[in-house]
Amino acid sequence: MNIIDGKETARKIKQEIAAEVKKMTDAGERPPHLSAILVGHDGGSESYMANKVKACAECGFNSDLIRFDEDITEEQLLKEIQKLNENPDVDGFIVQLPLPKHIDEQKITEAIDYRKDVDGFNPINVGRLSIGLPGFRSATPAGIIDLLDRYGIETKGKHAVVLGRSNIVGKPVAILLMQKAQPGDCTVTVCHSSTKNLKEICREADIIVAALGRPGFVTEDMVKPGAVIIDVGTTRVPDATRKSGFRLCGDVDFDNVAEKCSYITPVPGGVGPMTICSLMKNTLLARKGLFNK
Repeated sequence: MNIIDGKETARKIKQEIAAEVKKMTDAGERPPHLSAILVGHDGGSESYMANKVKACAECGFNSDLIRFDEDITEEQLLKEIQKLNENPDVDGFIVQLPLPKHIDEQKITEAIDYRKDVDGFNPINVGRLSIGLPGFRSATPAGIIDLLDRYGIETKGKHAVVLGRSNIVGKPVAILLMQKAQPGDCTVTVCHSSTKNLKEICREADIIVAALGRPGFVTEDMVKPGAVIIDVGTTRVPDATRKSGFRLCGDVDFDNVAEKCSYITPVPGGVGPMTICSLMKNTLLARKGLFNK
């Protein structure tokens, strides 16, 4: 059993990005600029955003965090998005989700210029992904593909089972795994709440990507010997032994599943660090004019 160390992999990738940015600035070019909009004061979003700002500094990017109270109107937020769309000094930007209930998240996502959509959520980027055209790939799925690549995990002809069909992880990672590429060229089965014979399907999988948000869902009896397990789950569960009062729990019963696998990602320290790393890679691509080529 091998642990896939997302934290160390992300560190190396950020060093590579920083070296490329240094070449830019040494040549007199400005560094990439990432902006982020944060609405409200959600604890998880605050923490995630702080990590993004830190990553920008590590990569040599310029960045700014634009904060609004949760009572901002949808119209006001759309105006702020338009300002960023039109700002030539901003290469990419994100609007941190979730948003307050009175704001239509889909409308916000569609308002972001696809050329600056470094989260990869705009339907144009999703569409380009689905047919194999260049575009910004969703950060978490892209991070998963990077981990498979960096660890030299063979995917061609393998059966990959994706647990979850969300627009953010399940669907895009299934598309990436089935594309004619390395990593890729998998036969992909997407499972969800209505799937029958789930355990039997999982036991046939060479690769399982668990993205359900259900702690400990994947158990030892669902995994065949030698399988590769990618755990996307990050659910906070109560833990009185921790100072914070909680711990992060993945979708996989790690303690019982790990010894059966060839490779497995831990939680935390697996897929999570790669998500922010992918955002940095997309921002660098935006600065280099991905859609101008």
